[in-house]
Amino acid sequence: MAGTEEEEKFSLKEVLDTFKLCLSDSKEIYLEQYVAGWRGLVRLLNSLGSVFGFISSDAVNKINILVAHLKGENGSRYVTVQSMVAYELENDLVDLSKRGSHPESGCRTLLRLHRALRWLELFLERLRTSGEDSKTSTMCSEAYNESLSRHHPWVIRKAAGMAFCMIPGRPAFLEAMNVGPPEQVVAKLGEALPLISEVYQITEDLYSRHSLMDLP
Repeated sequence: MAGTEEEEKFSLKEVLDTFKLCLSDSKEIYLEQYVAGWRGLVRLLNSLGSVFGFISSDAVNKINILVAHLKGENGSRYVTVQSMVAYELENDLVDLSKRGSHPESGCRTLLRLHRALRWLELFLERLRTSGEDSKTSTMCSEAYNESLSRHHPWVIRKAAGMAFCMIPGRPAFLEAMNVGPPEQVVAKLGEALPLISEVYQITEDLYSRHSLMDLP
């Protein structure tokens, strides 16, 4: 019996190809491709064991919410991140100051993935530039402390710190990319990370411009 989409093998090339398709000529972000890229990243997290479960399970939940918006009666308003933000703000569909009637707004949901994307970007960049003896637990913790940790309560930060101590070593991470020898993985990461970074920065600028960075 075939596994679910999230259980299939991770492919760094697939994530690279998906993020290439994320941006329109005018630098708008296609939500469907953004979600597809995240499905690939979830497969990476799942391939590395249960230590990333607290991030992986939340990402799957957020993916499902965004897919529901895309397939809903107003799906045409969710084609790009930019059109989604404009539509939800114009129609008061975002809880701007406190959780209320729109806890699953597209804006709030994507913000959670956006924050996690920054952590993965920082971690994978460290993995790309690290030496053979570098500790992945240190790389992961540093990336987490620079990104996601500020948005998590103390209990989750503590659990994350303990989980990162148990993550696989650098060779296992490189093997999980399913690209080939380490030098090929490093080269492919060098292609993928600028794309992920650009998508992240465009989202960051959009959310900052509309004061959406701290949605409850």
